[in-house]
Amino acid sequence: MSATAILVLAFALGAAFGALSQKTHFCTMGAVADVINMEDWSRARMWLLAIAVAVLGSAALHGAGLIDLNKTIYRGQSLPWLSHLVGGLLFGAGMVLASGCGARTLTRVGAGNLKSLVVSLVLGLTAYMTLRGVLGVLRVNTLDRVALPLPGGQDLPALLAAAGVAPGTALAACALAIGGGLLAFCLLRRDFLTFDNVLGGVAVGTIVVAGWYVSGHLGYLAEDPETLQEAFVATNSGRMESLSFVAPQAYTLDLLLLWSDSGRKLSFGVALALGVVAGSAAWALATRNFRWEGFRDIPDLVRHLAGGALMGFGGVTAMGCTIGQGITGVSTLALGSLLTAAAIVAGAAAMLKYEYWKLMNDG
Repeated sequence: MSATAILVLAFALGAAFGALSQKTHFCTMGAVADVINMEDWSRARMWLLAIAVAVLGSAALHGAGLIDLNKTIYRGQSLPWLSHLVGGLLFGAGMVLASGCGARTLTRVGAGNLKSLVVSLVLGLTAYMTLRGVLGVLRVNTLDRVALPLPGGQDLPALLAAAGVAPGTALAACALAIGGGLLAFCLLRRDFLTFDNVLGGVAVGTIVVAGWYVSGHLGYLAEDPETLQEAFVATNSGRMESLSFVAPQAYTLDLLLLWSDSGRKLSFGVALALGVVAGSAAWALATRNFRWEGFRDIPDLVRHLAGGALMGFGGVTAMGCTIGQGITGVSTLALGSLLTAAAIVAGAAAMLKYEYWKLMNDG
């Protein structure tokens, strides 16, 4: 399939995600806050349901031979556990300060939130500095050096296969244990079963699976005509991709700043990110929920600037965000993704509790 067709499909998937996020209030930071502050698990179950659907769907595509999850950035042969943990903790804390994760930031931009626009710019700039700039040198020479070598792969099925389990059986067992377990945890709770809750979880998980199919199957070239090597059309990583919203914001800035450079081209991740803004804006306008919103004071500005910077550095260091690692990465059953997801939740919970403590003491 042509690069243009892949980009159009990526934009459409992003638009669907943006519109659905607006309708269902899908938000991981909000989910953690609901649990910490109100002991309400509804949005947390929505996120977990998305993970369940993504795990089961991705395993099904892999098992059917339509995609190869080993050809993603998540299933490496070493586990940079310190990068996953530190990056995840910083990202989780940052998303609380910035009032939402990278995906939620783009959704709020589409609905007219100027605070989120500033967060997106800071996130993108810091992420680019962490990918290729001064922060990248720091990351590579410190955190990334601490890694556990796993020659057979760091994903759970590979670890089981190394213990003697047949690869197909290992994949099915892990997918059913994690995906099936989360599915039961969500759907067996009757008060969770509202239309928006189920729609948000099932739809987001399905969009992640669709992203794998578009990039990993429709966009797969066994032999690129130019390089004569295996390739995935229009991806920044050179591997198959699905939903992720930190590095794509960096690549969006790079594309806009160096538009005249023929080496810079619209990519799968950038098209997804732009689609989220467009889909969110369309839904907000259609439902008359589009509202301009700015900073209320200087402390509010400083808080969001710090949050955007922490998410930019943490997201690149951990190789993803609440969506990029928390759902997309976990759908590959990679151990690093599970570590990052847990660290993000821990970082967000710690920041929420600190803010509550500070509010009580300041009062």
